[in-house]
Amino acid sequence: MRFDLITIFPEFFVGPFDHGILRRARETGLVEVNVQDLRVFTKDRHRTVDDRPFGGGEGMVLKPEPLFEAVESLLGCSVGDASKPGAADPKTAIVLMSAAGRLFRQETARRYAQLERIIFICGRYEGVDERVAEHLATEEITIGDFVLSGGELPAMVVVDAVTRLIPGALGNEASSQNESFSAGPASRATSPQVGVIFRTIPGPRSTAAGAFLKC
Repeated sequence: MRFDLITIFPEFFVGPFDHGILRRARETGLVEVNVQDLRVFTKDRHRTVDDRPFGGGEGMVLKPEPLFEAVESLLGCSVGDASKPGAADPKTAIVLMSAAGRLFRQETARRYAQLERIIFICGRYEGVDERVAEHLATEEITIGDFVLSGGELPAMVVVDAVTRLIPGALGNEASSQNESFSAGPASRATSPQVGVIFRTIPGPRSTAAGAFLKC
């Protein structure tokens, strides 16, 4: 699996992918993470990536030109014209992280885990030019009903959730099948020390497998 993250802040991703399951998955070659600086695809000396929304409106949005060129450079082919929007390869997704997108769920992560490549477009400012959503991205995703400064953090969340479902990432395949959300709502985490007393509080008689923190 390859993850490409298009962003105006490539340094944002320094560190988070170097720990835990993601680090091991990268080291073993299960996943590849590539961070692409969007400003590389600008044409002016100021490396401008934003512009006023077409038709007016408040704030600024990411321009379509550098985003289209960034995706085409990664794929090595032309994409996103009016007749053939988005990626041609069914094993590749071009995901726009957007507050207007569909809610990311565990079932979405399972679907993504079947792909070979995901290109994330990390929005900033007031979002992106509408033509990016309509003719470049294959889908729009949000991680919740709240406002963030950009799409970088949500993209990290999706990468982590998807990586866990790739065979071999956890070491034990049953772990991803039995953990929280795989068969429904998350369960409360219980003590791994069966019957052990902690601060006069007795431990449970049994433990619930795969109960992870719900954020």
